[in-house]
Amino acid sequence: MQAGMPANPATVAVAARRQRALVATLLTTPFLLFYAVFFVLPLIGMLYLSFTDNSLGNLAGNFVGLHNYAKLVQDPKFWRATLHTLYFVLLTVIPNVAVGLILALLVERLGRLRRLVEGIFFLPVILSLGTIGLIWSWMLDPQYGVINSIFHLTTFWTGSYRFAMPTVAVVTIWWSAGFNMLLYEAGLSSIPKEISEAARIDGATTGQVFRYITLPLLKPTTTLILILQLIASMNIFGQVYLLTGGGPNNSTRVLLEYMYTVAFTKQEGGYGSAIAVGIFVIILVISVIQYTVLNAGASAASRA
Repeated sequence: MQAGMPANPATVAVAARRQRALVATLLTTPFLLFYAVFFVLPLIGMLYLSFTDNSLGNLAGNFVGLHNYAKLVQDPKFWRATLHTLYFVLLTVIPNVAVGLILALLVERLGRLRRLVEGIFFLPVILSLGTIGLIWSWMLDPQYGVINSIFHLTTFWTGSYRFAMPTVAVVTIWWSAGFNMLLYEAGLSSIPKEISEAARIDGATTGQVFRYITLPLLKPTTTLILILQLIASMNIFGQVYLLTGGGPNNSTRVLLEYMYTVAFTKQEGGYGSAIAVGIFVIILVISVIQYTVLNAGASAASRA
C-alpha cells in the first residue's frame, strides 16, 4: 500500500476484531485457569471417586463401577435427608423472598434514614456463619437465652422435633434477607416513577399500583432471587451443623450434612462423592423445573 493512500475498511475492521479478541483472551485467561484448577479439575476428581471405594485411609481406591449409585438409590438415610432439605426449602425460600421485598419497600420510603436502616438490615449478611451460630446459640439457650426470657418460656428450640428445623429456618431468613432486600431495591430503582405517578393520577390506590405495576415489573428480579434462594437453601449445611448437629435424632439432617458425615466422619470418600453427585442432580432438576415454571408464567402474563 502506497503512503498516503486510505486504508481498506475491511482490513481495518479485521485488525480491530483481532485486537479486541486478543485483549478479551488476555483478560479472561487468568479467570479460566483459576476456574479450571479450582472447579473443573476437582469436579472431575469427584466424579471419578464416586466410582471407587475410596476412603481417607486409601486415597486411590478400587474401581467399583455403579455400586455407590446403586447403594445411594436404596439408602433410606439419603432420602430422609432429601425430605428434610425440601422441608427446609419450603420453610425458607418463599418467606425469605417475601421478607426481602417487604424490607425493600419499607427502606425505599425512609428518606434520610435509608442508608442507616439499609446497613442495619444488611449487617447479618456480612457476618460469618460461625458468628451467626454463636449468637443464636446464646439467644436460643433454654435456660439463659434472651428468646425464652422475653416470652417467659423454657423451650429447647434446637433440641425439639417440632421446633428444630423451623428455628434453623428463622435464623437463615434473619441472616440472608438483607441480601434479597438489596436486590429488590435495585429492581425497584429500575422502575420508572412516571408509570406509578400516572396510575395515581388516574385514581389507582397504593395497593393497586403495587399489584398491577410494581409486582409485574419486578418479575425478573423475583425470578433471579427465587433461583438463588432455592440453590442456597438446597445447599444448607452450616446452620444445621452449628445449631442442631443434625439432631434431635437426625430430624434436621440435610443432604450436605449427611454427605459430610459419610465422607469425613465415616471416611467413605467414594460413597460421599456419589452423594455429592446425587445432590448436584437434585438441585439441577429442581432449578430447571423452577426456571421453566417461572418463565412460563411470565410468558403467559406478557401475552395476556
